[in-house]
Amino acid sequence: MPSLRSNSVQDILLQQQSAHFSRFAENAPEVLQSLTAEQISLLKHAFSMSDFVAEGLISKPHWVTDIICQTSFNFSEVINAKSYIFEQIEQCKNEDELHQALRQIRNKFLMAMSVADLCQGCDLKVSLANLSHLADTLIEAALNWLSSYCKTLWGQPQNAQGEEQPLLVYGMGKLGGKELNFSSDIDLIFVYPSSGQTQGARRSIDNQQYFTRLGQKLISALDQVTKDGFVYRVDMRLRPFGDSGPLVLSFAAMENYYQDQGRDWERYAMLKARIIGDTPYQQQLNDLLRPFIYRRYIDFSVIESFRRMKLMIAQEARRRQLQHNIKLGEGGIREIEFIAQVFQLIRGGRIPELQQRSLLTALSLLVKHDCIEATSEQVLIDAYYFLRRSENAIQAFNDQQTQQLPMDEKNQARLCLLLGFEQWDDYLAQCQHHMQAVNHEFSLLIGEDNEQTNSVNQHWVTLWLANWEDAESISWILKLQPDWPAEEINKQLIHFKAEIQKRSIGNRGRLVIDKLMPVIIEQLTTEPKPAITLERTLQVLSKIVTRTAYLELLYENPPAFKQLLKLCRASAWISEYLSKFPILLDELIDPKILYSIPLLSDYKQQLNEHMMRIPEDDLEAQMEGLRQFKQSKQLKIAAADITGILPVMKVSDHLTAVAEAIIGDVVNMAWQQMVHRYGQPNSTLGTTDKGFAVIGYGKLGGFELGYGSDLDLVFVHNRNKDDQTNGEKSISANHFYLKMAQRILHLFNTRTANGTLYEADMRLRPSGNSGLMVVHIDTFEHYQETDAWTWEHQALVRARVVYGEEQLAENFARIRHNILTRKRNSDSLREDVIKMRTRMRDHLDSSSNNFVDIKQSVGGMADIEFLAQFLVLNNSHQVPQLTTFPDNVRIFELLRQQQLISTEDETLLVSTYCELRDSGHALVLQNLPVQMADDQLLKEREQVSKIWKKHLY
Repeated sequence: MPSLRSNSVQDILLQQQSAHFSRFAENAPEVLQSLTAEQISLLKHAFSMSDFVAEGLISKPHWVTDIICQTSFNFSEVINAKSYIFEQIEQCKNEDELHQALRQIRNKFLMAMSVADLCQGCDLKVSLANLSHLADTLIEAALNWLSSYCKTLWGQPQNAQGEEQPLLVYGMGKLGGKELNFSSDIDLIFVYPSSGQTQGARRSIDNQQYFTRLGQKLISALDQVTKDGFVYRVDMRLRPFGDSGPLVLSFAAMENYYQDQGRDWERYAMLKARIIGDTPYQQQLNDLLRPFIYRRYIDFSVIESFRRMKLMIAQEARRRQLQHNIKLGEGGIREIEFIAQVFQLIRGGRIPELQQRSLLTALSLLVKHDCIEATSEQVLIDAYYFLRRSENAIQAFNDQQTQQLPMDEKNQARLCLLLGFEQWDDYLAQCQHHMQAVNHEFSLLIGEDNEQTNSVNQHWVTLWLANWEDAESISWILKLQPDWPAEEINKQLIHFKAEIQKRSIGNRGRLVIDKLMPVIIEQLTTEPKPAITLERTLQVLSKIVTRTAYLELLYENPPAFKQLLKLCRASAWISEYLSKFPILLDELIDPKILYSIPLLSDYKQQLNEHMMRIPEDDLEAQMEGLRQFKQSKQLKIAAADITGILPVMKVSDHLTAVAEAIIGDVVNMAWQQMVHRYGQPNSTLGTTDKGFAVIGYGKLGGFELGYGSDLDLVFVHNRNKDDQTNGEKSISANHFYLKMAQRILHLFNTRTANGTLYEADMRLRPSGNSGLMVVHIDTFEHYQETDAWTWEHQALVRARVVYGEEQLAENFARIRHNILTRKRNSDSLREDVIKMRTRMRDHLDSSSNNFVDIKQSVGGMADIEFLAQFLVLNNSHQVPQLTTFPDNVRIFELLRQQQLISTEDETLLVSTYCELRDSGHALVLQNLPVQMADDQLLKEREQVSKIWKKHLY
């Protein structure tokens, strides 16, 4: 491409300015005399920068007042010209006048925008907003005029109920995103709500015919070239069935098309689709299209579609020799759009906030939701501003639709001056820098082909695709991997292949499977236990083979796929968990996110954000949302557990924090449902206090939850028995809280597609299974003081309020403290604790030959827990500080501080307890019984037994 060398930028533009200004001065001397020196300077600058502006003002010098003096609008700011334009169009008496008015308004406004853009440093966002506003307003004004006109010819279109039916215009692409170019085509789709007939004319016609005629007139009003030019080139090819389809569709026809025949590129096209003008049908149409555009699951199928589109664009660019094309070339504007839209289509169904039409807004949100790095966003934004300013400029030079960098010195000089470069080579270097940076980002995301395809050994492709006898397949495996258990691996592959033959997975799914399976086998070559890893991985794949989007997620995302293998190798529980709930595969996409463990205090906020995306009135979706949140968080915690990021104490802390966040949300859901039905207790009106608390016992109370732990819960309230609810169907407060408790248990225990939330166990409530589901806090206190068994006081040691307002929590803490610090007969207490421990061991100990039950065996976890409970109950009357904490580790620390146990005993009890818990977690993650070899931790368990006997015998 030639560059400015012989003449300076200023010299070239001064020549251009002088020629145009001489013609204008000769044609309109009186206009010049009315201008100030500053306005004349701006006029000359505009003449030097745009032939379109120069020729327009020379032929219509009276426009100078509006364009140069800006007497009507300041085009350096976002304008609102709707009233002005509508008023001008309403005055038209026939279609010829309509066509003329539309074109003259368009030309005058575009000239004014050119001056603002090229001469006054107008911000790109302002420029795009004004260009889009002008197009919207001209389309809407033309449609309104033509709709009124057509009613006089053919009547008013109505549906079967006699309701008037309008023609609605979808703006697509840059128009839909309010990012219109200076001289752009506009892509439109016409729709109308319902079929019917016109009324009020001499002869009725059906709505389809009426709206087709109206649409044709609208296209003509915008697209037809007259002596005044055209308004916009109108492209209707994005409509259903393209050029061969009807010009206008009803809502029902449109919905049927996109449900049954919509193609991948049409999802991309509909991302920015927007109804032009205000209409009550906007939400209905959005709801109609959203399921087609955005999938509920994370959808990696779009990457292959974008790759194909990019290839076709590149081939077309080469065919048309489009060098230096800043839109379609490598690293051009189209690639920036693709990057944003790939992520919007992949994740937009799960993250509604990403359902944006604006590119710049979408890029910012992609950073917020960890789809791209902030540095990538900056690269793309910088390039977008540079390239879009360049594109607008080269189109405004002569009102031409082009994205080619100029070849002539005049327009090169204009572009240099606008963007601050002394010579063309400098501009070109900067442009190439931006486009190379964009192409680098694009290649990282989409690339020319999947890296897994290029890296896999063809040996494994052959193995998977071949239909050999067992002996030949085993021999083939051993050629490359002589140390593998080839017979077992071959057996698993054959079984999996036979299984998927029976499943309805479609051609697309089979293609992905055929590409993915050799990659799996290739990855096994670095696995220490390939047969186990393969078995667990195929267990997950067998659950998702009919869901092609998940297969594509793994194939298109090598880091996610490697994470799956890593987790399956490390944990049978995780592989089973993923096979039960494959939606969790979404969590594997970014290892940084997978292993990024939040603060304990963050879970409640994260749950709030997660649930905010779900309509409050959709109970089923709310229940599924809670389960998905729990599952995704447990997966993260398990991943951090098996990789050593979280030690056992922290694992339980995080599992407990997740449960507490969910308990709070479940209580709020149950409260809202009960209030909606019965009103709320009168005593709670005007406050945020529900008068209700949830007490967590056992592992929940002691911050020691495991992966499959139940929740031991007790519900209490503090409202007067005479209190009533304020709803139309009023009930007593006692009855209200009973129903609320039942609703809470329903929300926890109901099995949905994503399983149960938690198994909630209420057997520790006053009077156990025969007692009320929820009791007044005073009743709870009375029961603990007069009727509770020793084992119930033991349970109280590991109890705390996990949800409830401050007053109730303080009241419970007082009751717990008073009960635990009561003076007891040591011999009777000792006898009760031993008797309960013996009964528990007799019923629950699963120890067998060579294996011992980690919890129930002698010296196991239950012995340590009972020992802590006995020491608290036996000594708290003298040392009330012992009631401070509900967890065993801190209880032993307090016992040592009060010299009730030795430092050596504390160290042994805590370390053994943690090791036993850690072993239990590890066994759960392998789906193994919670047992260990009888010689494991043998010395420690014997020491625990000695300490037990020292205090209890």
